[in-house]
Amino acid sequence: MVDIGDDAPDFTVPKAGGETYNDLDEFTFSDAIADGPTVLAFYPAAFTSGCTEEMCAFRDSMGLFDDLDAQVFGVSVDLPFAQNIWIREENLNFPMLSDWRHDVIRDYDVVLDDMYGMIEVAERSVFVVDTDGVVTYRWVKDGENPDFDHLVSETREAVEDATN
Repeated sequence: MVDIGDDAPDFTVPKAGGETYNDLDEFTFSDAIADGPTVLAFYPAAFTSGCTEEMCAFRDSMGLFDDLDAQVFGVSVDLPFAQNIWIREENLNFPMLSDWRHDVIRDYDVVLDDMYGMIEVAERSVFVVDTDGVVTYRWVKDGENPDFDHLVSETREAVEDATN
């Protein structure tokens, strides 16, 4: 299990930017972490109510992360084409990473293997990684969905701590 103080597992996946349905780039995590503290917000599935509420809470608070030169990425097993449509529909202002092979959720040990009793998806979770590639914050859903505004505020505080 990836925990605070561990080196964050590296990965390469498609990144959905949201400009068009086929706005795709290859994304390698180790290349991105030098640009500032990084938030990986894992969510089960695009277009669902809880995931939309969570990602919109991040959307509405992006200025707070921008002030810290932090990057935020949503991560799910959705295909990047679907993620692009969702980004556009919800006016999300940060990219989504498509773990369509399910490797990243396994590496971070955030697999929810029984969505609807049949689909393996990401467990709702958040990791903050500093510029050295070390996990400085980890939150994994336990029970019901949290107050997402509070989760985003807590994540922002963790990012601020990672910059000090």
